[in-house]
Amino acid sequence: MEQMTLTQAMQERHSVRSYLDTRVPEEIRAALAVCRDSLTNGQDLHIRLVWDDPEGFDSRLAHYGHFRNVRNFMVLSAPRGKDMDEAAGYCGEMLVLRAQQLGLRTCWAALTFNRKAVRRLVPDGDELIIVIAMGYGADNGTEHRSQVEEKLAARSADDPAWYLQGVRAALSAPTAVNQQKFRIARSGRTVSIRTAGLGPCLKIDLGIVKCHFEIGAGKENFQWA
Repeated sequence: MEQMTLTQAMQERHSVRSYLDTRVPEEIRAALAVCRDSLTNGQDLHIRLVWDDPEGFDSRLAHYGHFRNVRNFMVLSAPRGKDMDEAAGYCGEMLVLRAQQLGLRTCWAALTFNRKAVRRLVPDGDELIIVIAMGYGADNGTEHRSQVEEKLAARSADDPAWYLQGVRAALSAPTAVNQQKFRIARSGRTVSIRTAGLGPCLKIDLGIVKCHFEIGAGKENFQWA
């Protein structure tokens, strides 16, 4: 069977909080590790892939967040004093989409996990950034509601197709509590995406949105401001 494209993965990926007991095969674990290594090579961002560990989401807070049967997850961290939140969003979302291609489901979790158990997995000298649950979903999740394009992106009559495709891809990006607090603008082939207002995890969201925009627009068609 032909593997789905990253564009298809973006369209089909939705947050999933309940998972099956099915064990993730070694070849899928290895494929995610290869993707992780290529994304973090030369960066201060650290991403640990944790398998078969139910403690990470075994807490009242995780249950309050409706997480069920999470046994696999990613732990994203960086050395203290290093601002790697945007990189964590970008690289984490690339891994999320790779997981979707491989048949797994995922969910970003900023608070609703067992912090004590997860902190033990963070390298010495690092600060925890965020956690991503993953595994075989009990369902495929549901599509989040999105704001209209005109509220999130500057538009003009001569917008090229690549820009419009990038904007639509950005609108499908998961953001904390579905806040979508970002704004996109274009000047010729130069694009800027900036956070707007206040809210949780804005820099992480920015990295996720940039990841989606790049995939939708095609990195060869534009440059970041």
